[in-house]
Amino acid sequence: MMMKKTLLATALVGMFASQAAVAADDSAELRKIIEQQQKVLQDLEKRLDETEMRVEKTADVVEASASESKSATTIGGYGELHYNNITDNKSGKDKKAIDFHRFVLFFGHEFTENTRFFSELEIEHALSGDDKPGEVELEQAYIEHDFNEMFTGKAGLFLVPVGIINETHEPPTFYGVERNPVEKNILPATWWEAGAALNVKAAPGLAFDGAITSGLKVDDTYNIRGGRQKVAKADASDLAYTARVKYTGVTGLELAATAQYQSDLTQSKAGVDTASATLLTAHAIYSIKGFTVKALYAQWDIDGKEAEALGRDEQNGWYIEPSYRINESFGVFARYNEYNNNAGNSEDTKVEQTNVGINYWLHENVVFKADYEKVGGAKDADGFNLGVGYQF
Repeated sequence: MMMKKTLLATALVGMFASQAAVAADDSAELRKIIEQQQKVLQDLEKRLDETEMRVEKTADVVEASASESKSATTIGGYGELHYNNITDNKSGKDKKAIDFHRFVLFFGHEFTENTRFFSELEIEHALSGDDKPGEVELEQAYIEHDFNEMFTGKAGLFLVPVGIINETHEPPTFYGVERNPVEKNILPATWWEAGAALNVKAAPGLAFDGAITSGLKVDDTYNIRGGRQKVAKADASDLAYTARVKYTGVTGLELAATAQYQSDLTQSKAGVDTASATLLTAHAIYSIKGFTVKALYAQWDIDGKEAEALGRDEQNGWYIEPSYRINESFGVFARYNEYNNNAGNSEDTKVEQTNVGINYWLHENVVFKADYEKVGGAKDADGFNLGVGYQF
């Protein structure tokens, strides 16, 4: 509008100057000049109106594009390649293997500022199918909605809110080539179920999670990790109920505890004793000036005669991991793990594992890893692991 007024003023000045220049001419010539100047003004005003309309339309398009960008579809992912060279000292056999352990793609879409979709599709061990070592798995696929600033709900297939790595396990986010054995064999990560969950932000730094989901289904060995149904036509005769509290109100500190109850781990399987189960786990993470220490404890209490006879009515484990981020590129760590899937019978079945190693971040989302591994207790093995991982 300011541009329009300026141009009109300039045109008026020009018109008056022209009128002054022909003041001595006869009135007919003067009227002719005035009519020409009026026509010029009308054409100029029309062009200015058209320009303003184009500017307004452009602004509307930009605004619409900005609005649409808030509901964008996103693609991401992560992956990791491992080389393992471990010697079983009891048998004398070497295990040397190279494996593209995981290739994962994320697909997400934000419908509105409050409603979004998230999914995770994974290929394990590169190949799947008959006589192939790998699997194709849908690990997440859920709708999440913010009811308000305090309550967020989700429904679909999602990761169980438990432990440290179950919800955050991209390679650049943790030390060591392999994930720690406690969260693998006791919890058991990566662990996802289908159902509904609610997150409550009760206060700054304090949050509660609750979920009702499908549960584990163990066979007569009561192997916890083997009981993951992965939501593949999962038996839902007995659901699982999970609750977590997490505190992050102090800079660099995270404290969390989770409890889960399932009335029958066997899903009422014929010929297998009914076995209710309770999982309790807690962890702490503290970081200050490049130094971080992580600690986790987890235990299962299974109420069943068959589980008790196997010594698997109690299964537990813990680990502690100090690490130091030297700079943006290098970090070193040590981790001591101890776990027992037959703790109800004897301490002789306890497994102890120590890992020490280094991470090199080529980029904050690209990492190379190396660690030495020593396994003792019920097992006797040692060796080293190499790996590379990424996320985007």
